[in-house]
Amino acid sequence: MTGLNQACTAQTILRRMVEGDVSAVARLERDTFSSPWRADAFLSVMSGKETEIWVAEVEGEGVVGYAVMWCVLDHGELANLAVHPGHRNRGLGSLLLDRVIDRASTRGARNLYLEVRASNHRAAELYERKGFHEIGWRRNYYDRPREDARVLAMRLP
Repeated sequence: MTGLNQACTAQTILRRMVEGDVSAVARLERDTFSSPWRADAFLSVMSGKETEIWVAEVEGEGVVGYAVMWCVLDHGELANLAVHPGHRNRGLGSLLLDRVIDRASTRGARNLYLEVRASNHRAAELYERKGFHEIGWRRNYYDRPREDARVLAMRLP
């Protein structure tokens, strides 16, 4: 089925996160980030009207990726995007990012912003391929280890 809430590619389904996904998403968050959000943070933001959380679910394996975005007025932000290490290099990050870009645009955002660790070249390359460009830096933005963030933005159609 293809539509606003669900899209299929091969054996992967992109859909809005539901409460039953929170533990899997929080586990992936812990496995991916050094300062992870807790499960209750996901529960809290998923109920907000400005927030959308999308999950990538692989048939027979469950949730293997997710993206958190919010839109306030005409500004969108990609807050988190993660793909399970065993499912990277298969286009899932790109698929999730495309969904976020499309949804932010549909919701009236004129620009989409994100922060990425200065050392995360792989993620930065994906964002740049999708049309993001650097607009600044946030010094000492990340913990564990302490590191700067590159601030990227893209103009939406």
